[in-house]
Amino acid sequence: MASTSPARLLTVAGPHGDREVRLTSPDKVCFPERGITKGEVVEYYRAVAEPLLRVLLGRPTNLKRYPDGVQGEPFYSKRLPKGAPDYVETTRVTFPSGRTAETLCPTEQAVLVWAANMGTFDFHPWPVRRADTDRPDELRVDLDPQPGTDFADAAAVAVVLREVLDEAGLVGWPKTSGGRGVHVFARIRPEWDFVDVRHAVIAIARRVAERLPSRATVDWWKEERGERVFLDYNQAARDRTVASAWSVRGRPRATVSMPLTWESLPDVEPEDFDVRTVPGLLARHGDPHEGMDAAAGGLERALDWFSADERDRGLGELPYPPEYPKMPGEPMRVQPSRARRTPTD
Repeated sequence: MASTSPARLLTVAGPHGDREVRLTSPDKVCFPERGITKGEVVEYYRAVAEPLLRVLLGRPTNLKRYPDGVQGEPFYSKRLPKGAPDYVETTRVTFPSGRTAETLCPTEQAVLVWAANMGTFDFHPWPVRRADTDRPDELRVDLDPQPGTDFADAAAVAVVLREVLDEAGLVGWPKTSGGRGVHVFARIRPEWDFVDVRHAVIAIARRVAERLPSRATVDWWKEERGERVFLDYNQAARDRTVASAWSVRGRPRATVSMPLTWESLPDVEPEDFDVRTVPGLLARHGDPHEGMDAAAGGLERALDWFSADERDRGLGELPYPPEYPKMPGEPMRVQPSRARRTPTD
């Protein structure tokens, strides 16, 4: 729905003093099912700016933008959009192709408001900080329910994932994806490259799947997953990102990717967390992930698992996403059912 409401100037406090950020079309309806406007999305991001900046600060961040609202076609901004204010900072990232880009690097609340005014719903940060964009400081596991499974299944698998992370010497922090899935993050020391981090995720995910063979899988090919939760190890590959905690998702009810405690995870519903409910929950209960930065661990044990799997069980590298260059040790990127076919005359 088009808006005829006039633009407004918002005064946004920051570390370098107040900024004025222009809010255009504040009454434009972005989520018709709920009647949620662009102005409400902007005010939501102002309300959660403190914990969201803890998540994004100093990270190269892609913007998932919905200029025509949730019913329109979204797109990702991996490079800083033209016309950005001079206080919007960037950092250089390198893609798997070897190309580079100057990507948004959030540093203050005004940047979040500016991005939301451009139709940004989701912030998608890289798992690195600007000081070293080749060495992640965050390990991420995306638990993706396949057809026939749901959020409750993902939550149950996440409980076992927590146990495996603990055995690896890592502390897991769960959140809703904003949809049917669960994301679990762990802070790590920035001492390993993307390949090492991905290998650690593969080793961890394999152990979860082996403990829950009827409920969890690391099979890349959809035809092999069945009605199980897929532990998407490729979200740890370079240039792959997931929506941050506190991000609004492009879903009809304006749900939010909500950080949780492990105690609350089994009892929540993803639809409980949206643009209108989350600010009050934050005000009452605080940020469940506030202590994450103080809980950085190492990958030594998980990488030992990966090496042992390769050496003793013949379980090595797994397929990368199709747009990636061929990687060392990677198996053929051929769907198993096609690989089994024999040529015919």
